Amino acid sequence: MKYWFKLALYLFVFIGFSASKAGSYEDFFKAIARDDVDGITQLLARGFDPNTVNPKGVPGLLIALQEPSPKVAAVLLEHPDLEVEVRTAQDESPLMLAALRGYTELCAKLIERDADVNKPGWAPLHYAATNSHIAIMQLLLDNHAYIDAASPNGSTPLMMAAMYGNASAVKMLLEAGADPTLKNGIGLTAIDFANRVKKAESVEILAAFIRARRAKGSW
Repeated sequence: MKYWFKLALYLFVFIGFSASKAGSYEDFFKAIARDDVDGITQLLARGFDPNTVNPKGVPGLLIALQEPSPKVAAVLLEHPDLEVEVRTAQDESPLMLAALRGYTELCAKLIERDADVNKPGWAPLHYAATNSHIAIMQLLLDNHAYIDAASPNGSTPLMMAAMYGNASAVKMLLEAGADPTLKNGIGLTAIDFANRVKKAESVEILAAFIRARRAKGSW
């Protein structure tokens, strides 16, 4: 009789624990979707794993940056056990997503947590340049980002700024030392990218830098 009583007690505790854990799991992703700082903080204080993945295998930090839920992302980044070198199915890192969104403080925190500034393939600087987030571009360069990083198709951050960004981003990269003569996998340079989308100011800036690179007396 005592054996059966103990077994029933263990089952009751186990079922209660499992239900509680399942509830926390759901609460974690609901809090991310709502950018609910208090909800996330409470879960982490109770020992919930900040690296928990959703049913598709995506970690909470990536989801927070995709939503976007920047306040929750900031809370997650304060947790000492958080893994910052995780990837989306498209090989995007948290630093890339934060750079694309323009979250300067989150980018700084990720770099502080040793996020890979020079991730192979598409790099954070490509993403920052795409949306002309100049403060983040400077932050990445200050932390040794390779200015002429080549994507899988050979595109550089300067090419991304020329096609998708603005003239200020183009000028900033050129002044920081980006090479305007580099070509991507199909032979296009940054000025070709700017011409394709009729960005006259960027074309003018690129052309001026290219002329300045030529030796005096040459045409």
